[in-house]
Amino acid sequence: MTLPTSVRLVEVGPRDGLQNEKQPISVADKVRLVDDLTAAGLGYIEVGSFVSPKWVPQMAGSAEVFAGIQRKAGVTYAALAPNLKGLEAALEAKVEEVAVFAAASEAFSQRNINCSIKESLERFVPVMEAARQHGVRVRGYVSCVLGCPYQGEVDVAQVAAVAEELHTMGCYEVSLGDTIGVGTAGATRRMFEAVGQRVPRAQLAGHFHDTYGQATANIYASLLEGIAVFDSSVAGLGGCPYAKGATGNVATEDVLYLLDGLGIHTGIDLNRLIDAGQRICAVLDKPNGSRVAKAQLSKR
Repeated sequence: MTLPTSVRLVEVGPRDGLQNEKQPISVADKVRLVDDLTAAGLGYIEVGSFVSPKWVPQMAGSAEVFAGIQRKAGVTYAALAPNLKGLEAALEAKVEEVAVFAAASEAFSQRNINCSIKESLERFVPVMEAARQHGVRVRGYVSCVLGCPYQGEVDVAQVAAVAEELHTMGCYEVSLGDTIGVGTAGATRRMFEAVGQRVPRAQLAGHFHDTYGQATANIYASLLEGIAVFDSSVAGLGGCPYAKGATGNVATEDVLYLLDGLGIHTGIDLNRLIDAGQRICAVLDKPNGSRVAKAQLSKR
């Protein structure tokens, strides 16, 4: 299959990247991160999450972050809003797009949100209806598509079924996530081949964690399957608070370097992106998780 000529990156650093951090992060630092990412040319930024701070403390203050960022025309500023209460809070914050999430693994669904996959999908019905009424687009996430920390292998037929259900419910795009980063290029291609028979590939995205160092290889495999949207996190920040051993998301810098090398357009400035990653890593007092950033910084 011919590689896509352009790719859209969904920057999840401010939400998925920060949600697992232990130390408090100020609203000002979150706002600065979003503004830095906007300046670097990201066209889609997941700013925060409207969930109970009891479960995800780092996402407290998401409304204040949305109020403080400098929004740029043409850039989508999105948030996770998995229930009606979350959607209502997102609407108050003038969020343009929201995301809901389900798992391809029954075990993960029970451990993560204390309900079955079927029950989790049923909970989204009022969210989808309210979002439609307010003209807000909804993006869907499916976690554990290439492996689960509790049940091990996940049947691709189950992944396809959950993705199709989200698509049928009205999610304009479904992001398929290797939550614990165990996927390989071959498994990635087989997964997209199965899901692509039930959901148009133009409405699918890839979300890879780099636990086994396979994320960029899996993205290349996805490109070969016609996938042209990928989630990534500046400086490789992130991990799942409910998936033991899950390391950070694939670094946006590393994905950008791969795409640039393939001649695929993104419209993102790598140097500005590296600077954004360095600033937030300084705040967090942790090393930059991007191999590309480390290599480029060593030359400065």
